[in-house]
Amino acid sequence: MDSAAFLLLAFVSAGTLFQAWGTESVTALYGDTIVIPCNGGAPAPAGLMFIKWKYEKDDGTPGDLLIKQARSEQATVQATDSYAQRVSIDDKFNLLITQASLTDQKTFTCMVVSGTNLMEFPVSVVVHKKPSSVQIMDKSEVLQKDKPTTLGTCVAADANPAATITWKKNGKPLVADGKAVVITPSLKVDPATGLSTTSSTLQYVATKEDVGAVFACVSTHELDNQETDLEPFPIHYPSEKVSLQIMPKAPIIEGDNVTLKCHADGNPPPSSYFFHVQGQKMLVENSDTYTLTAVSREAGGEYKCSLADNEKIEASQNIVVSYLDLSLSLTGKVVRKVGDTLSLKMDKIASGDVKVLWTKNGKTVTEPEFSKLTYADAGVYVCEVSTSALTRRESFELVVEGKPVITSLSKHHADNAEHKVLTCEADGVPEPTFQWSVNSTNEESFYINGKATHKITVVPKVNLTVTCIVSNKLGEDFRTINVSSGSQEDSEDQAKLIVGVVAGLLIAAAVVGLIYWLYMKNSRQGSWKTGEKEVGTSEESKKLEENNHTV
Repeated sequence: MDSAAFLLLAFVSAGTLFQAWGTESVTALYGDTIVIPCNGGAPAPAGLMFIKWKYEKDDGTPGDLLIKQARSEQATVQATDSYAQRVSIDDKFNLLITQASLTDQKTFTCMVVSGTNLMEFPVSVVVHKKPSSVQIMDKSEVLQKDKPTTLGTCVAADANPAATITWKKNGKPLVADGKAVVITPSLKVDPATGLSTTSSTLQYVATKEDVGAVFACVSTHELDNQETDLEPFPIHYPSEKVSLQIMPKAPIIEGDNVTLKCHADGNPPPSSYFFHVQGQKMLVENSDTYTLTAVSREAGGEYKCSLADNEKIEASQNIVVSYLDLSLSLTGKVVRKVGDTLSLKMDKIASGDVKVLWTKNGKTVTEPEFSKLTYADAGVYVCEVSTSALTRRESFELVVEGKPVITSLSKHHADNAEHKVLTCEADGVPEPTFQWSVNSTNEESFYINGKATHKITVVPKVNLTVTCIVSNKLGEDFRTINVSSGSQEDSEDQAKLIVGVVAGLLIAAAVVGLIYWLYMKNSRQGSWKTGEKEVGTSEESKKLEENNHTV
């Protein structure tokens, strides 16, 4: 028997007071050092002799750990099992146990022995461990609409106490209903460590609305809470309807390439479709399009597409092909004679309403009619026909030809009185040439829209008869004019001036006489109308007659 036991026996035999205090509790972390206070960490009592730590073994028998004398700095380890290398005591008499494990979940007792008392302070140790990992195993690749599918199994491994697992969808807890949501939990305890692994398997019946939904597994533990998200699942479901898209969108022009695109609402989308094109059914595999190349106007009508595995699910669209044809009976360069009648015919064929616009030399005109061609009819004519989708243009150039015809031959003085300017004007197409019967200077020519003008300057020394001759490939015309020398023409001009002055005076005198006669006539008529007799002597009458003769 050691001395401590001997002393303890002596104290008990002498009737020393013995007290056992209520059990306290300490929670430690798995793998850490357990710190168990003696008497809640209170100071040692007066007259302390020694402190001893012991524990209760699994079979209920006590086991010694260590003892520390009051006057000794070192404690004596009494344990002979695994605690021999793991226990120690600090200066506050706390029991220290390294590498905490679940096997340390026992009641440890601190026995304090003094000269007058012996007290025991039991402490219950609980070792907690958060899950070493939280992960989702056996994750599904896809979810099937209206079909129970296992999303995965959430596992919270090696915890004490066991973790609790719940499931969420879009942040809201999922509640098991045994139908659309089935949650199957399980718990396994490692016999070697005593740690618990919690598992939870989620089985779910998806709908189309679950596309993009985020499912999450939540592990709840008093030391740690973890949430693990799953990537959104693709939802697989069969197609319930299809749609047919026409590319390009209207208007479709004759000659365009047109693509039919069939779209189904299933996931994944079908890989094969039937296309119904002008009474023929064609299977297209590994594609959802069918292309019509260089469509003609006869390609208009109804087109369909349907599922290859269910032809009852189909869609249709009408295609309208826009077209526009324009032709003129006159094209290119059209040459006709002045005075001819010219027939013009326009033909147009269109898929819709058309607008017709005529222009001549760039200016808007009405549809031309050529009953008798004139030079003014010549020009470039453009016919533009348009619909809401198309525009067509045809054009022709009308040239009106004719032999030249002189319209005017005139003369006038130049700045120098001796010089005479002769002007010959003619109509004709092609442009006519001019010839004169006299030599000349300062020739000027103009040709605009079939009208030609030619001017020459002459200095006549004698009286001349001058001829203007115009010609082109279609014929010629001529006209003459008399041109006097400069002095004679001046005398003639003066004579004409004198004759004009005399004629003017005679006309003025005649006007004055007419006015007087009218005056006298009106005066006599006035006296006759009143019926009054003439008053005056015969002498006065004679004087009046004399005056009249004098005038």
